[in-house]
Amino acid sequence: MRVAMRTKRLARAWRLCLAGALLIALAACAAREAAQYAAPVPGATLQPIYVATERALDRTGPFFGNKRPGKVNFFRNTISVPPTHTPGTISWPEGEADAATDFVVADTRIFEGVGQMVADIRAHRSGDETLVYVHGYNNTLSDVMYRLAQIQTDFDTGMPAVAFSWQSAGDPRGYVYDRDSVLYARDDMEALLNALTAAPGEKVFLLAHSMGAHLTMEVLRQAALRGNRRLLNRISGVTLMSPDIDPDLFRQQAEAIGHLPQPFVIFVSRQDRALSLAGFLTGRKPRLGVIDSAQSVAGLDVQVIDFTALGDGEGLNHMTPVSSPQAVSALRGLLAQRQTPPTGLGRYLVLE
Repeated sequence: MRVAMRTKRLARAWRLCLAGALLIALAACAAREAAQYAAPVPGATLQPIYVATERALDRTGPFFGNKRPGKVNFFRNTISVPPTHTPGTISWPEGEADAATDFVVADTRIFEGVGQMVADIRAHRSGDETLVYVHGYNNTLSDVMYRLAQIQTDFDTGMPAVAFSWQSAGDPRGYVYDRDSVLYARDDMEALLNALTAAPGEKVFLLAHSMGAHLTMEVLRQAALRGNRRLLNRISGVTLMSPDIDPDLFRQQAEAIGHLPQPFVIFVSRQDRALSLAGFLTGRKPRLGVIDSAQSVAGLDVQVIDFTALGDGEGLNHMTPVSSPQAVSALRGLLAQRQTPPTGLGRYLVLE
């Protein structure tokens, strides 16, 4: 009986492994969409997206196997979101871009350094708060810019938005490459956050997805170990979306940080197939983004919001809170009740 059960578990594991390998192989063969320039049309929404990136500016596509550059580049792209936009979606062109139906780049300004970019943000900011988005595994620079423009459009945050684009391979074969890139990027991200909060009263709100959540936690932990409480006190909130982190490691990171910035919210989905594969690759242990209760984060000052019921299968349910129209609507309703992400709602909330 035990042998049969063990054989069945082994077969199930092998099926998952083979399915994952096939998915990776197919994705690796597929061409990646790239951002294109076009003039905006009447009715389009123009979103200024600031970018701090470790990538070379002429490399907006996959970077698998390439040497990581040692310089951070800064620029602002104005992304035109088409009048036909549906919440949760990014409209990529099929062939030549058409601003009437596709996301396009309308304008670009390259900055000489972080100081010039921060000065531009301050000149266009109505308050003192900036949204910083940290993307996840297997992202190109084009992916990052368009996703942040979609988030800004759908949620109307009222804050200027900065994407910290670390050196992801932009290739599904690059999981280990990306994990190394996260560690490589820690100092650069901390320097960006210090620059964005240098003036009195300035704060940043952190939105991190997937492996970007691991980078964000590492940066907060690093700041705490350096004794940089000034920076930690300037973080107005943290949202980890589908975090690709071992729950044990997350607990250790959180304990090293000490007092976590508030609010501190974790978005999870128990049907996140991308994290299920990541869990298999890292020892068949569930990642933080698929936990099904507050037990894994017991004793930590965090809230967990479960979006499982609102998943529509898009993107392996790995970005459900911002890619599912139902989830976007539910989250907008939740945020409308507060100026910040939910607090006082208990440790585990299921959205349906």
